[in-house]
Amino acid sequence: MSSNISKNIIQPDAWHSLKAFTAARIALGKTGTAIPLKEVLEFKLAFAHARDAVYSLLDNKLLLAGLEAFNTPVHLLQSKAVNRTTYLQRPDLGRQLNDDSKNILQNSSHDQYDISIILADGLSAEAVNKNAFPLLQQLIPALQQYSIAPIVLVQNARVAISDEVGSLLRSKISLILIGERPGLSSPDSLGAYLTFSPTIGLTDESRNCVSNIRPEGLPYNFAAEKILYLIQESFRLQLSGVHLKDNAGLIS
Repeated sequence: MSSNISKNIIQPDAWHSLKAFTAARIALGKTGTAIPLKEVLEFKLAFAHARDAVYSLLDNKLLLAGLEAFNTPVHLLQSKAVNRTTYLQRPDLGRQLNDDSKNILQNSSHDQYDISIILADGLSAEAVNKNAFPLLQQLIPALQQYSIAPIVLVQNARVAISDEVGSLLRSKISLILIGERPGLSSPDSLGAYLTFSPTIGLTDESRNCVSNIRPEGLPYNFAAEKILYLIQESFRLQLSGVHLKDNAGLIS
């Protein structure tokens, strides 16, 4: 009898104190030879949140209301991926604007801009809904020395769509804020990708990325500082990607 009872007692993990420093799934403990039921259920819930994030949609009404504060025109665009299923099965279509969206940008302005800002759902629209506007509140006031193109919201988009948007808007730099691949502890992680001289056909070594932007990850103020530094260095060096290093704070 006593041996059966002892098997049902959760045995704490020696790493339990480290849980205060990470959201990673460590120090789960065990019941006999199994993971405790509580931890199994929490894993299933985290997996459900990650799956929901992949199928989440941009809240255009919420985003447009927030973007009004910047007094900048906003365009709502769509990639060639007509729905989430197509988007997930055909990554190439998520990298291209559909014809109507191309026409909108081609007819919007003939000015040249320093920076294009793109908001895209990526693999977690919820990340954009939650984190894009608070980040822009920190970032846009710091970009007053630069001319900013009309802000673009793109449904069913991949990172590389920023090349086409930046090219059509004749921008020197494209900056896309996009939902990252959800993790089991981070379904709402926002990524920022910067590309100098955006042109269709560029690949990932041409970009710089600031990742995991969210209150539980990289705070908005730190993310804005890092993005601003990369933009300034990109203009100074006339490049981006693997040759643009984040040396902020280093002693020369």
